[in-house]
Amino acid sequence: MKILSVVGARPNFMKIAPLLRAFQGYPNFVSKLVHTGQHYDATMNQVFFEQLELPKPDYYLGVDAASHTQQTATIMLAFEDVVAIENPDLVLVVGDVNSSLAAALVAAKRGISVAHVEAGLRSGDRRMPEEINRIVIDSVSELLFVSEKSGLENLQRAGIPADKIFFVGNCMIDSLLFYQERSAQLPVLASLDISPKKYVLMTMHRPSNVDSHEGLKTILRMLERLTAEVSVVFPLHPRTRARFSEMGLNIPLENIPQLYLLEPQGYLEFQHLMTRAAAVLTDSGGVQEETTYLKVPCLTFRETTERPITVEIGSNELISNLNPDLVREKVLAILAGEGKRGSIPELWDGKAAERIAAVINDKFSASP
Repeated sequence: MKILSVVGARPNFMKIAPLLRAFQGYPNFVSKLVHTGQHYDATMNQVFFEQLELPKPDYYLGVDAASHTQQTATIMLAFEDVVAIENPDLVLVVGDVNSSLAAALVAAKRGISVAHVEAGLRSGDRRMPEEINRIVIDSVSELLFVSEKSGLENLQRAGIPADKIFFVGNCMIDSLLFYQERSAQLPVLASLDISPKKYVLMTMHRPSNVDSHEGLKTILRMLERLTAEVSVVFPLHPRTRARFSEMGLNIPLENIPQLYLLEPQGYLEFQHLMTRAAAVLTDSGGVQEETTYLKVPCLTFRETTERPITVEIGSNELISNLNPDLVREKVLAILAGEGKRGSIPELWDGKAAERIAAVINDKFSASP
């Protein structure tokens, strides 16, 4: 049985790594990896392949950044050539990036089964390109692997047959657990001369937060208020760094005291920082899940989340706008011991990939 697994962006890498390990336990699987090149920056790409011990891709499509439409169309054209050569039994996609959408559409149009890992997640906000991607990928998938209970409810409401849906847990947590000990051994905090739980970790990259002058000025005010109380460690996403520079705000950013501006961190380094932070401020999707497992209070700068379990029972709290005074108030409460700790969601136990591989084997072994 031949499986083509498709990755393109950093969030994909952490989810695909445990799956490729799990596939090795099935000698009847022929597993090949396709990298679209959607994340082309070395800090967003190569270091993750190395740290997550991912194999060299069997195919690298080298798709450059462009508009969502151009990127998706270019990936579709390139991936169609790969499918024609390989004739796979299954195309596996993870998450909600353009690479996953493009690969799923190509496979579905050629009559090839699609497996979607992280199926059923919904924010309810169709202004987010990722929301459109999630809906479309789920609609063309034969195997839908769900990471949290809300995914089951969303897929059932969409009329997807129950025999296509499998509640398996979270592959992101598989990687978190697999590399936890290795990450703990890194000297990241020592090199910064910061003590555990004495700093706030921050990430910011979504266009709604960083693509306007007003948004960046608000981030600056927020950082000024926070650093008057606590150190802030801020690995700068390439997009965010570019926006600060383009809008002439990089110097004010660099001059904020108690602010540690870092280059984008590798997977192990970021996990080290996240595990030891007093709190995490983010607009990322996956970070909401990781902090929930780690029980680190997390403030997410978004109006909605496609991962509601992180708010309902986890350590995550949504902040609908970048209000510097509100954020300072929330962080001070966390530092005083009043932050959310929450509990770990069902099946977030490090074995999601094993369950997925078993389902795929059962389904295809049973096929005539």
